[in-house]
Amino acid sequence: MSSTPLRRPELLAPAGSLAMLDTALAYGANAIYAGQPRYSLRVRNNDFGDLAVLKTGIDRVHAAGGQFYLVSNIYPHGAKLKTYLRDMAPVIALKPDALIMSDPGLMMMVREEWPEQAIHLSVQSNTVNAAAVKFWARNGVSRVILSRELSLDEVADIRQACPETELEVFVHGALCIAYSGRCLLSGYFNHRDPNQGSCTNSCRWDFKVHQGRADASGDVFLIEERERRSGSYNVIEEDEHGTYILNSKDLRAIEHVQRLVEIGVDSLKIEGRTKSPYYVARVAQAYRAAIDAAVAGQPLDPALIDSLDGLANRGYTGGFFDRHQEASAYQNYARGSSESSRSLYVGDVVQYDAARGLAEVVVKNRFAVGDRLELVQAQGNRVLELERMEQADGSATPIAPGSGHRVWIPLPADSVGAFLTRFVNNEIPAASLDEGCGSGACEGCA
Repeated sequence: MSSTPLRRPELLAPAGSLAMLDTALAYGANAIYAGQPRYSLRVRNNDFGDLAVLKTGIDRVHAAGGQFYLVSNIYPHGAKLKTYLRDMAPVIALKPDALIMSDPGLMMMVREEWPEQAIHLSVQSNTVNAAAVKFWARNGVSRVILSRELSLDEVADIRQACPETELEVFVHGALCIAYSGRCLLSGYFNHRDPNQGSCTNSCRWDFKVHQGRADASGDVFLIEERERRSGSYNVIEEDEHGTYILNSKDLRAIEHVQRLVEIGVDSLKIEGRTKSPYYVARVAQAYRAAIDAAVAGQPLDPALIDSLDGLANRGYTGGFFDRHQEASAYQNYARGSSESSRSLYVGDVVQYDAARGLAEVVVKNRFAVGDRLELVQAQGNRVLELERMEQADGSATPIAPGSGHRVWIPLPADSVGAFLTRFVNNEIPAASLDEGCGSGACEGCA
């Protein structure tokens, strides 16, 4: 490795709401990306269609010394093209630090109308080589978000060939089973086009395979989606690589942060604008620690990998950063839903009552007295065993049944704003046992 000091890459986090934005900043992100529903590829769970909310978000990020990137990466049909400049004028006035774009026609319009506005090229444009990076740089793009389908060595080659252009890569989150962003399944099954922002994740459905009658080309296989399309059969077509109606695992590249820092990638990006504040807290916290360690020349803490197992996921893969892996390294053949074998998100800590010495928790999932819990906080996580729990009137209760309930439990006074998780099977990973807070209430302080 070179003796030249390593440059610290930006940690770029998603936001679908102000709560998610604030959480990302608190847990280590120094840049945020969000998009307006009409012109980005996330229609659902997106509060930033409201200009007042968008202004508040941009102002908060700038006040924290961060960067705010507005996603405008749709490939528009003619109707949206006609309204684009009119709708974007008040958005540009809010001074986002860059627009994330993919359509060359929209980019041309922005360059002509607002020549000083920075443009980042979306991953939707599938940039996979240095010549393409140079092309986009010559056409006014200051940063290229590289395709997810590149290996680490290919990213390094592009960095070497294009030293003047900022490069960004995805390091965590959901993956498309087709080439990034180009899947047509949702449009075919539900008439909701992924490339217009309304994907229904049809690739995650529970498909069953049936053998049909052989034709001149050989055996024929049919698929049936039993839950939503029972009795409807579609022919599976495949080439030498197989068939793509499968379920991708989620990307987790924290093991590759050191190499990406050494390569000189400018921004490491987390996917998940439709996810929860808890998701962005857990992921931003882990990748912030990994980036800081890499820049300091320290090895990756294995506990960070374990921490990400605390998120519901479809199984993790390093994606295409490593080449020549078996198909099972990328695809989850067992289930389409997300789950965690480590811990379950069970609540948000919303206030503290000093007189009672208890904190109020808005319950998200069931937990009970005797459970081993983890308090996830920006300043560091804490592990504890729940010894008692009360309702608002002070009466004891052994169980927080689930979403919609509120309970009071003994937590440190500074726990307001934290997320609460329950260890699955009450088993605490060994790496978590030294995460003490000095309060005496935590497993690590006992």
